[in-house]
Amino acid sequence: MGQGTPGGMGRQGLPGERKQDGDKKEKKFEPAAPPSRVGRRQRKQKGPEAAARLPTVTPLTKCKLRLLKLERIKDYLIMEEEFVASQERLKPHEDKNEEDRSKVDDLRGSPMSVGNLEELIDENHAIVSSSVGPEYYVSILSFVDKDQLEPGCAILMHNKVLSVVGLLQDEVDPMVSVMKVEKAPLESYADIGGLDAQIQEIKEAVELPLTHPELYEDIGIKPPKGVILYGEPGTGKTLLAKAVANSTSATFLRVVGSELIQKYLGDGPKLVRELFRVADDLSPSIVFIDEIDAVGTKRYDAHSGGEREIQRTMLELLNQLDGFDSRGDVKVILATNKIESLDPALLRPGRIDRKIEFPLPDIKTRRRIFQIHTSRMTLAEDVNLEEFVMTKDEFSGADIKAICTEAGLLALRERRMKVTHADFKKAKEKVMFKKKEGVPEGLYM
Repeated sequence: MGQGTPGGMGRQGLPGERKQDGDKKEKKFEPAAPPSRVGRRQRKQKGPEAAARLPTVTPLTKCKLRLLKLERIKDYLIMEEEFVASQERLKPHEDKNEEDRSKVDDLRGSPMSVGNLEELIDENHAIVSSSVGPEYYVSILSFVDKDQLEPGCAILMHNKVLSVVGLLQDEVDPMVSVMKVEKAPLESYADIGGLDAQIQEIKEAVELPLTHPELYEDIGIKPPKGVILYGEPGTGKTLLAKAVANSTSATFLRVVGSELIQKYLGDGPKLVRELFRVADDLSPSIVFIDEIDAVGTKRYDAHSGGEREIQRTMLELLNQLDGFDSRGDVKVILATNKIESLDPALLRPGRIDRKIEFPLPDIKTRRRIFQIHTSRMTLAEDVNLEEFVMTKDEFSGADIKAICTEAGLLALRERRMKVTHADFKKAKEKVMFKKKEGVPEGLYM
């Protein structure tokens, strides 16, 4: 009995225990609330949720600037992508153009001849000529720009069939480009002894019309077109032209008369035309033709082709000096030793308005020339230049310069740093001996 009581009490309590177990199963599990963060660092979460979580960003000025920068980089990358795509698209066209260019070069041939276009017959045919042969009736290839073709222009021709395959733009004869004086000479008017009247005349005829043309308009006259310098050899004609080139800011073209004489027919007149065309393009300009008697001699009945070509060159020069076209700001200076041999048509007023004579120096001019050439020399005390100034011998300016140079060489030969009077006397005898073609001074006196 006593044992059953505890057993019964235990069995009566079993249903209550099952009920409690059922309540525990029905109630869901609730995690404990996280502890409040007080004084301790919060641990960093790990796992995929933490990786997908985005931080809270408050837009600031720096962020906006960075956004603009990234957008600009994006635009640049888009442009670069478009450029690369267009280059890839245009590359076949470039290859095709290169192939077409090679075909054109094959059609032109190599080497190409240079000629002149005489006359245009129609759009596809023309008459051409070269400097070494007759005229030809040839065809014009389709790739030649026909709008640029005009009679008289320089063209490129095929070396075999002579068809027109190209055009030479702005052709300038290389000889004319050499004639242009790029660096001004060192000689100035101060280096010319005497010749004050000649300097005044050439300034009035050449320099003043280029610098102050309004003076001639006010007085109602036309300025001179050109001058000719004539006189004995060594009297300073070329030296004065160098001084003009040194003092003026105008373009200075220098040419020797013999350069205008060319081998082939028509080249001489063409060179004269090219010379004055370049002078007109570079105006204001001065054209100096030295030794004009090489092409400007009097006309006569010529029997050889060379003489007739020289006369044709002179006729072209006459036309350029005073022809149908106005010369404008182009002045001409001619120089010669024999003015009596020149053609009268070259010397008439309207072509050459001033004739400037260069005589042998007088006593005053000799003294000035000696001072110029001995100013940098170291002279001994016994040197008396008046003896040479007052001599009866006819000295030109070139002779005086030769005497001073020879005296310095004689002093240098003896290792002396000063030039003595005896050196000048020996130099004078040597120069006069050579000038009189080997006849010693005083031989027949």
